[in-house]
Amino acid sequence: MRGPNCVVELGEGDHETLRKIVRKRTEKQNIVLRANIILMAGKGALYQDIAKVLGVQRNTVTTWTTRWQELADKPIHERLQDRPRPGAPDTFTPEQLCQIIALACESPKDYGRPITHWTHRELAAEAIKQGIVENISANYLGRLLKKNDLQPHRNQYWLNSKADEKKEERIADICELYANALKNKQEIVISVDEMTGIQALERIAPDLPMVVGKPQSIEFEYTRHGTQTLLAGFNVGTGVIKGLCGDTRTEKDFVELIKYLIKENPNYSVYHFVADQLNTHKSESLVKFVSEFCGLQDQDLGIKGESGILQSMQTREDYLSIGDRRIVFHYTPKHGSWMNQIEIWFGILMRKVIKRGNFSSQLNLKNKVLTFMDYFNETMAKPFKWTYQGKALSA
Repeated sequence: MRGPNCVVELGEGDHETLRKIVRKRTEKQNIVLRANIILMAGKGALYQDIAKVLGVQRNTVTTWTTRWQELADKPIHERLQDRPRPGAPDTFTPEQLCQIIALACESPKDYGRPITHWTHRELAAEAIKQGIVENISANYLGRLLKKNDLQPHRNQYWLNSKADEKKEERIADICELYANALKNKQEIVISVDEMTGIQALERIAPDLPMVVGKPQSIEFEYTRHGTQTLLAGFNVGTGVIKGLCGDTRTEKDFVELIKYLIKENPNYSVYHFVADQLNTHKSESLVKFVSEFCGLQDQDLGIKGESGILQSMQTREDYLSIGDRRIVFHYTPKHGSWMNQIEIWFGILMRKVIKRGNFSSQLNLKNKVLTFMDYFNETMAKPFKWTYQGKALSA
């Protein structure tokens, strides 16, 4: 049997110090392993036997016994530590660390690099180029960034919110509208919007059914067959959904939706529509339809972009929001489309039909969406419980 590659000599007190390291509960396990290697080698155990007992490779035993002898003049704990990593000096001054962190917070474009964000390798190279350090490894720099909670590989969205002078007024109006949706039987409240870009994706292989211990498996690859747009209205008082599915989302399409919803819900004295700030929801075509429906054909609407009611988005919104007509539009605040209840229903459609759906064509997608709407109305339709009243929500 082969013996050790070199003789491990333990000086006075080495045995006791190593035993203390092994017995110490808070000691790192890699240090405990190395101390055990040295203890066993110091008693003359063969390297292959040490490896077998401790569950390591023989070259691990060789590495640490050799290192023990090479650093014979160093303290025991230092002899059991890893060697310094290549490319990274042992220490940097506080000034150097601050400069590196400041560099990480700046844009790579400011230093002539045509990239959107730093990688550890490129940031290390730039720190060397700027003369901050003579040498630094990408791994060391990565650890430095992590220690300081800097993550150049990540980003998040933020919203430069545009002021809405009518924000509180809009919120109060819509919340009151929702609360009274069923109190006046002669009026109806309908939440309207579009769900665009619904993809008709056909999986290239059938789904595999769920079995015990394994969920349903869906083929990853698919064939695209185009998209459809759903324009729909959600009856706030009853939870019934009605809509049209087609290829486009134009102002003409939106007017057709309003006409369709009125036809499907006849004989109401007032139709309240909740909509977001999209331009097609305040269009010239919509103003003309509302004017005609309310018997105001003789009213001068002006010219779009020039004068009168049709002049601008704001003048058209003001006209459509007037409360003494048969059709009244109520607009959510800017960046407040979440107040539109139909957005909740769109989430239901996505989860139950679209996300795991398999559609052989645009027509197939359209039929499945419309079929689900009928199914929803028959089995699930009920008003959503709306509790938000425009006050700050507690965490």
